[in-house]
Amino acid sequence: MKNFTWSDQLKFIIPSLIGIFLFVIPIQTNDGLTIPIALFAGKVQALLADQLSAIMMVIIVITALFTVIAKLGGPETFRKTPFFHGLFQTNWFWTFTRVLAAIFAVMVFFRMGPEAIHGANTGQLLLDDLLHVLFSIFLFAGLFLPLLMNFGLLEFTGALMTKVMRPLFKLPGRSSVDALASWIGDGTIGVLLTSKQYEDGFYTKREATVIGTTFSIVSITFSLIVLAEVGLPHMFLPFYITILIAGFVAALIMPRIPPLSKKPDTYWNDEKKEDNEFIPEGESVLSYSYKNALTRARKESSVYRFFKEGAQNILDMWMGVAPVVMAFGLVALIIAEYTPFFQWIGTPFIPLLEWMQVPYAKEASETILIGFADMFLPAIIGSGIEAEITRFIIAALSVTQLIYMSEVGGLLLGSKIPVTFFELVIIFLLRTIITLPIITLIAHIIF
Repeated sequence: MKNFTWSDQLKFIIPSLIGIFLFVIPIQTNDGLTIPIALFAGKVQALLADQLSAIMMVIIVITALFTVIAKLGGPETFRKTPFFHGLFQTNWFWTFTRVLAAIFAVMVFFRMGPEAIHGANTGQLLLDDLLHVLFSIFLFAGLFLPLLMNFGLLEFTGALMTKVMRPLFKLPGRSSVDALASWIGDGTIGVLLTSKQYEDGFYTKREATVIGTTFSIVSITFSLIVLAEVGLPHMFLPFYITILIAGFVAALIMPRIPPLSKKPDTYWNDEKKEDNEFIPEGESVLSYSYKNALTRARKESSVYRFFKEGAQNILDMWMGVAPVVMAFGLVALIIAEYTPFFQWIGTPFIPLLEWMQVPYAKEASETILIGFADMFLPAIIGSGIEAEITRFIIAALSVTQLIYMSEVGGLLLGSKIPVTFFELVIIFLLRTIITLPIITLIAHIIF
């Protein structure tokens, strides 16, 4: 450590400890355990409750407007500001998505057009509820994300956790921070952290997609809400142990089968992956991890750059992700609410559920695939089923499926992580097929 000063070490230790506290350490509140970032977000949400729907509508409309200007103005539009050039220069598909999101947001806010668009369980659920959460989470997560990324914490955990993450999940060690931030905090934070690292060249296309679709774990807090909805809050411990076991098995299998296994191991710029996670001879894992962290921390010297990057993160999340959630989420919720589509596609699961001796198999089958639209829908629909074991299975499955279009699915499509809508459908189905038998088996043991 002779080459590093005390200043270098403090520059790594202090910001990293603050970042860990904000994103990872659970604290007790009146509503249960949560992380400081989520606590701050909740305070802002409460403070701006009456204004947030209007704020999010304006953000989505401005995003659509500038995207259309960039499209009509040609590739040179916003060239002088690289950040806005990257944000607003999109292909026709994403331009259309943003325009559609703006139309939806205006219709929902002013309660215009068919009720299917602005109803309580469709448009209002998104604009007046979920987007409030995303606004506040993005505000603080975006601002403080550099604490996790720029001061050596990921370099430290990268070398330290490689021997765990690489053989088990075929991922670099630094991905353990993404998984932990998701698990204790919020799945959205994990997606944002992963997308940012992919853009910065730390993850390959395969690694970013695996982490985004496998480790964007539903938070402890939200799991409690789902469990309360199905009337089983007293069973949290066996419920969460069930989720962890099923999720762990899915995380072992998913990276080893298509479509995730077929993703190229090339970076953002299409360069091939090189193995840079070996420990040099004569170095211990701990000392090498610490040196990597100090080398990274030494490069950070500008407070202005820290806040500038934080502000860009916030805008990137608000303008890049919110329109996608609004457009795709609303279409998915309309299909779920006003058509029997998810009931039809759930029908093939009836014989399987009956074979696994799940009571009320027909009613349970209607909840199995509807979680693709929104994770909370299975719990709402299944809450009236009399058998506790069936409600337990429905709640646990909805949490382990992970890919739901009203949040994580929309976030993944809106991020830079290279995954398509069709691939998300396949991943959702595979996760369902893998985790359902595990959850059902554990449920039979518990009940």
